[in-house]
Amino acid sequence: MGVKQAIKSLDAFPRAEEHLLQKTQSGALVSIIGLVIMATLFLHELTYYLTTYTVHQMSVDLKRGETLPIHINITFPSLPCDVLSVDAIDMSGKHEVDLDTNIWKLRLNSYGNIVGTEYLSDLVEKEHADHKHDDDKDHHEDSDTKLHAHGFDQEAETLIKKVKNAMANGEGCRVYGVLDVQRVAGNFHISVHGLNIFVAQTIFEGPSHVNVSHIIHDLSFGPKYPGLHNPLDGTTRILHDTSGTFKYYIKIVPTEYRYISKEVLPTNQFSVTEYYSPMNGYDSRTWPAVYFLYDLSPITVTIREERRSFLHFITRLCAILGGTFALTGMLDRWMYRFIEAVTKPKTRFR
Repeated sequence: MGVKQAIKSLDAFPRAEEHLLQKTQSGALVSIIGLVIMATLFLHELTYYLTTYTVHQMSVDLKRGETLPIHINITFPSLPCDVLSVDAIDMSGKHEVDLDTNIWKLRLNSYGNIVGTEYLSDLVEKEHADHKHDDDKDHHEDSDTKLHAHGFDQEAETLIKKVKNAMANGEGCRVYGVLDVQRVAGNFHISVHGLNIFVAQTIFEGPSHVNVSHIIHDLSFGPKYPGLHNPLDGTTRILHDTSGTFKYYIKIVPTEYRYISKEVLPTNQFSVTEYYSPMNGYDSRTWPAVYFLYDLSPITVTIREERRSFLHFITRLCAILGGTFALTGMLDRWMYRFIEAVTKPKTRFR
Protein backbone atom coordinates (compact mmCIF):
# COMPACT_ATOMS: atom_id res chain seq x y z
CA MET A 1 0.00 0.00 0.00
CA GLY A 2 2.83 2.34 0.68
CA VAL A 3 4.04 2.08 -2.93
CA LYS A 4 0.55 2.70 -4.32
CA GLN A 5 0.08 5.73 -2.12
CA ALA A 6 3.42 7.09 -3.21
CA ILE A 7 2.47 6.65 -6.87
CA LYS A 8 -0.90 8.36 -6.29
CA SER A 9 0.85 11.26 -4.68
CA LEU A 10 2.65 11.83 -7.98
CA ASP A 11 -0.63 12.28 -9.85
CA ALA A 12 -0.49 15.74 -11.43
CA PHE A 13 -4.19 15.64 -12.37
CA PRO A 14 -6.26 15.35 -9.21
CA ARG A 15 -10.04 15.46 -9.30
CA ALA A 16 -11.40 18.83 -10.18
CA GLU A 17 -12.89 21.03 -7.51
CA GLU A 18 -16.62 20.90 -7.11
CA HIS A 19 -17.29 24.34 -8.59
CA LEU A 20 -15.43 23.46 -11.76
CA LEU A 21 -17.90 20.66 -12.49
CA GLN A 22 -20.86 23.02 -12.47
CA LYS A 23 -21.75 24.95 -15.62
CA THR A 24 -22.45 28.57 -14.83
CA GLN A 25 -22.88 31.77 -16.79
CA SER A 26 -19.80 33.25 -15.16
CA GLY A 27 -17.81 30.18 -16.18
CA ALA A 28 -19.02 30.54 -19.78
CA LEU A 29 -18.00 34.20 -19.81
CA VAL A 30 -14.54 33.39 -18.45
CA SER A 31 -14.15 30.56 -21.00
CA ILE A 32 -15.00 32.86 -23.90
CA ILE A 33 -12.56 35.49 -22.65
CA GLY A 34 -9.87 32.86 -22.24
CA LEU A 35 -10.39 31.49 -25.77
CA VAL A 36 -10.21 34.97 -27.26
CA ILE A 37 -7.00 35.71 -25.36
CA MET A 38 -5.42 32.40 -26.36
CA ALA A 39 -6.39 32.82 -30.03
CA THR A 40 -5.04 36.38 -30.11
CA LEU A 41 -1.75 35.44 -28.47
CA PHE A 42 -1.41 32.38 -30.69
CA LEU A 43 -1.76 34.48 -33.87
CA HIS A 44 0.69 37.01 -32.48
CA GLU A 45 3.27 34.32 -31.72
CA LEU A 46 2.75 32.67 -35.10
CA THR A 47 3.33 35.98 -36.87
CA TYR A 48 6.37 36.62 -34.68
CA TYR A 49 7.78 33.20 -35.61
CA LEU A 50 7.15 33.59 -39.36
CA THR A 51 8.60 37.12 -39.48
CA THR A 52 12.30 37.24 -40.28
CA TYR A 53 14.80 39.50 -38.58
CA THR A 54 18.18 40.74 -39.76
CA VAL A 55 21.67 40.23 -38.39
CA HIS A 56 24.46 42.64 -39.36
CA GLN A 57 28.05 41.58 -39.79
CA MET A 58 31.10 43.58 -40.90
CA SER A 59 34.22 42.43 -42.72
CA VAL A 60 36.95 43.78 -44.97
CA ASP A 61 35.80 44.46 -48.53
CA LEU A 62 37.71 42.11 -50.85
CA LYS A 63 36.00 42.99 -54.12
CA ARG A 64 38.27 43.93 -57.01
CA GLY A 65 37.81 44.94 -60.61
CA GLU A 66 34.07 45.50 -60.40
CA THR A 67 32.03 48.43 -61.61
CA LEU A 68 29.89 50.65 -59.45
CA PRO A 69 26.32 51.22 -60.72
CA ILE A 70 24.91 54.68 -60.02
CA HIS A 71 21.15 55.02 -60.46
CA ILE A 72 20.11 58.63 -60.96
CA ASN A 73 16.72 60.27 -61.38
CA ILE A 74 16.99 64.05 -61.00
CA THR A 75 14.78 66.90 -62.20
CA PHE A 76 16.13 70.34 -63.10
CA PRO A 77 13.02 72.54 -63.34
CA SER A 78 14.89 75.65 -64.60
CA LEU A 79 17.30 74.20 -67.19
CA PRO A 80 16.37 72.80 -70.63
CA CYS A 81 17.68 69.39 -71.64
CA ASP A 82 19.84 70.82 -74.45
CA VAL A 83 22.25 72.49 -72.01
CA LEU A 84 22.59 69.71 -69.43
CA SER A 85 25.49 67.25 -69.49
CA VAL A 86 26.62 64.47 -67.17
CA ASP A 87 30.32 63.81 -66.58
CA ALA A 88 32.04 61.16 -64.47
CA ILE A 89 35.64 61.45 -63.23
CA ASP A 90 37.46 58.93 -61.05
CA MET A 91 40.39 59.53 -58.72
CA SER A 92 42.93 58.56 -61.38
CA GLY A 93 41.83 61.58 -63.42
CA LYS A 94 40.14 59.54 -66.12
CA HIS A 95 37.23 61.47 -67.56
CA GLU A 96 34.35 59.40 -68.90
CA VAL A 97 31.27 60.79 -70.59
CA ASP A 98 28.81 57.94 -70.06
CA LEU A 99 30.35 55.76 -72.73
CA ASP A 100 28.78 52.50 -71.52
CA THR A 101 25.59 53.67 -69.86
CA ASN A 102 21.96 54.24 -70.64
CA ILE A 103 20.91 57.80 -69.82
CA TRP A 104 17.68 59.48 -70.84
CA LYS A 105 16.49 63.08 -70.70
CA LEU A 106 12.83 64.02 -70.39
CA ARG A 107 11.77 67.49 -71.50
CA LEU A 108 9.36 69.02 -69.01
CA ASN A 109 7.06 71.98 -69.49
CA SER A 110 6.53 74.69 -66.89
CA TYR A 111 3.95 72.46 -65.13
CA GLY A 112 6.35 69.53 -64.84
CA ASN A 113 4.64 67.44 -67.51
CA ILE A 114 6.69 65.47 -70.03
CA VAL A 115 6.74 66.99 -73.51
CA GLY A 116 9.59 65.05 -75.10
CA THR A 117 12.21 62.36 -74.65
CA GLU A 118 15.67 61.90 -76.08
CA TYR A 119 18.36 59.29 -75.62
CA LEU A 120 21.76 60.53 -74.54
CA SER A 121 24.31 58.61 -76.54
CA ASP A 122 26.58 61.61 -76.03
CA LEU A 123 25.82 64.17 -73.37
CA VAL A 124 28.09 66.93 -74.59
CA GLU A 125 28.59 69.09 -77.63
CA LYS A 126 31.28 68.49 -80.23
CA GLU A 127 33.51 71.08 -78.60
CA HIS A 128 33.40 69.09 -75.37
CA ALA A 129 34.37 65.87 -77.13
CA ASP A 130 37.21 67.51 -79.05
CA HIS A 131 38.59 69.33 -76.01
CA LYS A 132 38.33 67.03 -72.99
CA HIS A 133 39.00 68.95 -69.83
CA ASP A 134 40.47 68.13 -66.49
CA ASP A 135 38.26 70.76 -64.87
CA ASP A 136 35.65 73.24 -66.01
CA LYS A 137 38.00 76.25 -65.88
CA ASP A 138 40.52 74.85 -68.39
CA HIS A 139 37.71 73.63 -70.59
CA HIS A 140 36.03 77.02 -70.79
CA GLU A 141 39.31 78.80 -71.56
CA ASP A 142 40.16 76.47 -74.48
CA SER A 143 36.64 76.66 -75.88
CA ASP A 144 36.62 80.44 -75.63
CA THR A 145 39.85 80.70 -77.65
CA LYS A 146 38.51 78.40 -80.32
CA LEU A 147 35.21 80.16 -80.71
CA HIS A 148 36.79 83.60 -80.95
CA ALA A 149 39.07 82.27 -83.64
CA HIS A 150 36.33 80.71 -85.76
CA GLY A 151 33.17 82.61 -84.81
CA PHE A 152 29.63 81.19 -84.51
CA ASP A 153 28.59 78.42 -86.86
CA GLN A 154 25.05 77.53 -87.89
CA GLU A 155 24.80 74.73 -85.33
CA ALA A 156 25.69 77.06 -82.45
CA GLU A 157 23.20 79.70 -83.59
CA THR A 158 20.47 77.06 -83.84
CA LEU A 159 21.28 75.77 -80.35
CA ILE A 160 21.23 79.27 -78.85
CA LYS A 161 17.89 80.05 -80.40
CA LYS A 162 16.41 76.73 -79.34
CA VAL A 163 17.60 77.00 -75.74
CA LYS A 164 16.44 80.59 -75.33
CA ASN A 165 13.02 79.64 -76.63
CA ALA A 166 12.86 76.69 -74.20
CA MET A 167 13.85 78.91 -71.29
CA ALA A 168 11.25 81.47 -72.23
CA ASN A 169 8.63 78.71 -72.12
CA GLY A 170 9.84 77.60 -68.68
CA GLU A 171 11.09 74.20 -69.80
CA GLY A 172 12.89 71.90 -67.39
CA CYS A 173 14.58 68.52 -67.70
CA ARG A 174 14.63 65.20 -65.90
CA VAL A 175 17.80 63.14 -66.22
CA TYR A 176 17.61 59.47 -65.32
CA GLY A 177 19.41 56.23 -66.01
CA VAL A 178 22.40 54.23 -64.81
CA LEU A 179 26.06 55.20 -64.76
CA ASP A 180 28.57 52.33 -64.63
CA VAL A 181 31.80 53.72 -63.24
CA GLN A 182 34.99 52.18 -61.89
CA ARG A 183 34.87 51.00 -58.30
CA VAL A 184 37.17 53.75 -57.05
CA ALA A 185 36.63 57.17 -55.53
CA GLY A 186 35.47 59.83 -57.94
CA ASN A 187 32.62 62.15 -58.78
CA PHE A 188 29.95 62.77 -61.34
CA HIS A 189 28.30 66.10 -61.92
CA ILE A 190 25.38 67.49 -63.87
CA SER A 191 25.93 70.95 -65.29
CA VAL A 192 26.12 73.15 -68.38
CA HIS A 193 29.84 72.41 -68.77
CA GLY A 194 29.17 70.68 -72.08
CA LEU A 195 28.50 74.05 -73.67
CA ASN A 196 31.18 76.21 -75.20
CA ILE A 197 31.92 79.08 -72.84
CA PHE A 198 30.96 81.75 -75.38
CA VAL A 199 27.72 79.93 -76.25
CA ALA A 200 26.92 79.63 -72.53
CA GLN A 201 27.62 83.35 -72.03
CA THR A 202 25.29 84.20 -74.90
CA ILE A 203 22.49 81.99 -73.55
CA PHE A 204 22.67 82.80 -69.83
CA GLU A 205 24.41 86.19 -69.86
CA GLY A 206 26.79 85.02 -67.14
CA PRO A 207 27.12 82.18 -64.62
CA SER A 208 24.96 83.94 -62.04
CA HIS A 209 21.89 83.30 -64.20
CA VAL A 210 22.36 79.51 -64.35
CA ASN A 211 19.74 78.13 -61.99
CA VAL A 212 20.74 74.62 -60.88
CA SER A 213 17.66 74.08 -58.73
CA HIS A 214 17.02 70.35 -58.61
CA ILE A 215 14.87 67.61 -57.16
CA ILE A 216 16.51 64.24 -56.47
CA HIS A 217 13.86 61.56 -56.95
CA ASP A 218 16.30 58.68 -56.67
CA LEU A 219 20.02 58.33 -56.14
CA SER A 220 21.32 54.87 -55.30
CA PHE A 221 24.39 52.74 -55.84
CA GLY A 222 22.79 49.41 -56.56
CA PRO A 223 19.46 47.58 -56.15
CA LYS A 224 17.35 48.22 -53.09
CA TYR A 225 16.79 45.67 -50.33
CA PRO A 226 14.08 45.60 -47.62
CA GLY A 227 14.56 48.39 -45.12
CA LEU A 228 17.06 50.37 -47.20
CA HIS A 229 16.73 54.16 -47.00
CA ASN A 230 18.69 56.31 -49.42
CA PRO A 231 19.20 59.67 -47.66
CA LEU A 232 19.03 61.80 -50.82
CA ASP A 233 15.73 60.44 -52.14
CA GLY A 234 13.14 63.21 -52.20
CA THR A 235 15.70 65.99 -51.70
CA THR A 236 14.52 69.34 -53.10
CA ARG A 237 16.81 72.34 -53.53
CA ILE A 238 15.19 75.36 -55.20
CA LEU A 239 17.10 78.62 -55.74
CA HIS A 240 15.40 82.00 -56.05
CA ASP A 241 17.23 85.00 -57.54
CA THR A 242 20.61 83.43 -56.82
CA SER A 243 22.93 80.74 -58.09
CA GLY A 244 25.71 78.52 -56.87
CA THR A 245 27.19 75.04 -56.79
CA PHE A 246 25.85 72.12 -54.80
CA LYS A 247 28.24 69.44 -53.61
CA TYR A 248 27.15 66.16 -52.05
CA TYR A 249 29.96 64.27 -50.32
CA ILE A 250 28.94 60.62 -50.29
CA LYS A 251 30.49 57.76 -48.31
CA ILE A 252 29.53 54.44 -49.88
CA VAL A 253 29.42 51.27 -47.79
CA PRO A 254 29.48 48.02 -49.81
CA THR A 255 26.62 45.82 -48.66
CA GLU A 256 25.42 42.26 -49.19
CA TYR A 257 21.86 41.31 -48.36
CA ARG A 258 21.28 37.59 -47.82
CA TYR A 259 17.66 36.53 -48.00
CA ILE A 260 16.22 33.66 -45.98
CA SER A 261 16.18 31.71 -49.25
CA LYS A 262 20.02 32.02 -49.37
CA GLU A 263 19.83 34.40 -52.34
CA VAL A 264 22.54 37.08 -52.15
CA LEU A 265 21.90 40.66 -53.33
CA PRO A 266 25.09 42.74 -53.76
CA THR A 267 24.41 46.47 -53.38
CA ASN A 268 25.59 49.58 -51.53
CA GLN A 269 24.28 51.94 -48.91
CA PHE A 270 25.65 55.39 -48.21
CA SER A 271 25.75 58.44 -45.99
CA VAL A 272 25.96 61.99 -47.29
CA THR A 273 27.07 65.48 -46.32
CA GLU A 274 25.81 68.48 -48.28
CA TYR A 275 27.61 71.73 -49.07
CA TYR A 276 26.35 74.74 -51.03
CA SER A 277 28.72 77.37 -52.45
CA PRO A 278 26.99 80.60 -53.55
CA MET A 279 28.00 82.13 -56.86
CA ASN A 280 30.66 84.83 -56.85
CA GLY A 281 29.46 87.49 -59.25
CA TYR A 282 33.00 88.52 -60.15
CA ASP A 283 34.16 85.03 -61.18
CA SER A 284 33.05 84.28 -64.74
CA ARG A 285 35.07 81.08 -65.06
CA THR A 286 33.35 78.96 -62.42
CA TRP A 287 29.91 77.85 -63.55
CA PRO A 288 27.23 76.42 -61.23
CA ALA A 289 26.80 72.66 -61.13
CA VAL A 290 25.55 69.81 -58.97
CA TYR A 291 28.43 67.58 -57.87
CA PHE A 292 28.22 64.12 -56.32
CA LEU A 293 31.63 63.25 -54.87
CA TYR A 294 31.81 59.67 -53.64
CA ASP A 295 34.31 57.49 -51.82
CA LEU A 296 34.10 53.82 -50.86
CA SER A 297 34.50 52.37 -47.41
CA PRO A 298 37.00 49.49 -47.01
CA ILE A 299 34.45 47.70 -44.82
CA THR A 300 31.56 45.71 -46.25
CA VAL A 301 28.35 45.04 -44.34
CA THR A 302 26.54 41.72 -44.61
CA ILE A 303 22.86 41.77 -43.68
CA ARG A 304 21.44 38.30 -43.20
CA GLU A 305 17.80 37.37 -42.80
CA GLU A 306 17.10 34.79 -40.11
CA ARG A 307 14.04 33.14 -38.58
CA ARG A 308 13.51 32.13 -34.96
CA SER A 309 13.80 28.44 -34.13
CA PHE A 310 10.76 26.18 -34.07
CA LEU A 311 11.57 24.98 -30.54
CA HIS A 312 11.55 28.58 -29.37
CA PHE A 313 8.12 29.00 -30.96
CA ILE A 314 6.75 25.84 -29.28
CA THR A 315 8.13 26.89 -25.89
CA ARG A 316 6.48 30.31 -26.05
CA LEU A 317 3.25 28.76 -27.31
CA CYS A 318 3.07 26.32 -24.40
CA ALA A 319 3.75 29.12 -21.95
CA ILE A 320 0.97 31.24 -23.46
CA LEU A 321 -1.66 28.50 -23.59
CA GLY A 322 -0.82 27.08 -20.17
CA GLY A 323 -0.59 30.49 -18.53
CA THR A 324 -3.89 31.65 -20.00
CA PHE A 325 -5.64 28.42 -18.94
CA ALA A 326 -4.33 28.71 -15.37
CA LEU A 327 -5.29 32.38 -15.17
CA THR A 328 -8.83 31.80 -16.40
CA GLY A 329 -9.20 28.90 -13.94
CA MET A 330 -8.25 31.18 -11.04
CA LEU A 331 -10.61 33.88 -12.31
CA ASP A 332 -13.48 31.41 -12.60
CA ARG A 333 -12.87 30.14 -9.04
CA TRP A 334 -12.87 33.67 -7.61
CA MET A 335 -16.01 34.63 -9.50
CA TYR A 336 -17.79 31.46 -8.39
CA ARG A 337 -16.98 32.06 -4.74
CA PHE A 338 -17.90 35.74 -4.98
CA ILE A 339 -21.28 35.01 -6.59
CA GLU A 340 -21.93 32.21 -4.10
CA ALA A 341 -21.18 34.52 -1.19
CA VAL A 342 -23.46 37.24 -2.53
CA THR A 343 -26.42 35.03 -3.45
CA LYS A 344 -26.29 32.69 -0.41
CA PRO A 345 -29.24 33.49 1.92
CA LYS A 346 -28.18 34.96 5.26
CA THR A 347 -29.23 33.14 8.46
CA ARG A 348 -31.28 35.26 10.83
CA PHE A 349 -30.82 34.86 14.61
CA ARG A 350 -33.70 35.41 16.96
